[in-house]
Amino acid sequence: MKFECVLEKLLESVSISEKITGKKESLPILSCVVINVSDSIVFKSTNLETAVEIKVDGSILKKGDIAVPANIFLQTLQSTKGEKVILEENDGNLIIKSKSGETTIKSTPKDEFPSFPKPKSKNSYKIKKDILINGIQSVSYASSNSMIRPELASIYIVYSDSKLVFVATDSFRLAEKKFNTPLNYEIPDILIPTKNAIEITNVIGNIDEEDIEVIFDESQINISIGNIRLVSRIIDGNFPNYNEIIPKSFSSEAILLKDDLANVLKKTRIFSGASQQVSFHIYPKNKIFSITARNSDVGEMSDDIEAVVSGDDIDIHFNLQYIQDCVQSLKADSVNMQFAGEGKPLVIKGVPDQQFTYLVMPLNK
Repeated sequence: MKFECVLEKLLESVSISEKITGKKESLPILSCVVINVSDSIVFKSTNLETAVEIKVDGSILKKGDIAVPANIFLQTLQSTKGEKVILEENDGNLIIKSKSGETTIKSTPKDEFPSFPKPKSKNSYKIKKDILINGIQSVSYASSNSMIRPELASIYIVYSDSKLVFVATDSFRLAEKKFNTPLNYEIPDILIPTKNAIEITNVIGNIDEEDIEVIFDESQINISIGNIRLVSRIIDGNFPNYNEIIPKSFSSEAILLKDDLANVLKKTRIFSGASQQVSFHIYPKNKIFSITARNSDVGEMSDDIEAVVSGDDIDIHFNLQYIQDCVQSLKADSVNMQFAGEGKPLVIKGVPDQQFTYLVMPLNK
């Protein structure tokens, strides 16, 4: 195996490949990048959950393949100088030749590298890259960290009423982001593990192309953009019928500036203690919306926020982190907080952005 390519392009490809490597000591091959040179130069890596395949431009001098530790490969290239480099396999080692010198990296037996899955379906779909990234980032924090129920540790993507919808929930809170995306075809409902979805956004976020091609199979999703193909397994399960738990009516409402809420919540963290409890107090007749927190070891705080309030008086308590996660993801300048009543969910939306919905359950007193 031997080829020549531009160092900058090689470094970009190895950097992406390294992000999708695994860390299992029992399978050293998962920490490697496999370089395959035949009719084209292809880099492959996987962590068994997600896999990536990258085509690299270069001059092929000799066909072959080799597997090398991704981290060592990346660090070597980051310290290499010159416009172009030559990579060559020699006696089972990878030789990197550049203007600044020559480096030898010991290879890893490539026979145990998992077979790279190819899509079985021929049905492909075009989706805007920014929609996929924004959709995943808008809801991923609301998914569960536990794999006891895999469907709750996933992001649910569904196409309905000319809208592409992203949803995640851990059963205590739920985030939904909709995009008006009229399509001439139907997209099947899928569940992507949240960890995999985040890895995908980290890779495609730095790619210049605007459109991605998606192919759905029964057990995996294939995403192609530019010279990169990503594969992720998908969950075989049923996402909860979440529309049933979103309240249809509300007893109290507050509309306020997002930055005002964010600043008070930041202060609240100091006084919320280990319980991370924050309390909201709404008294529409007196035009009051206040936030309180108490910690027996630190002290207590109570701040009023300028807001337009309506409905019934209510005192209700929430997990501070759950509220902050939502506020940080909102793109709008103002927030609409709709309270269904004591012991019932709070629904948060952006103003005027009605495409994002966040639901969170209250804490007991």
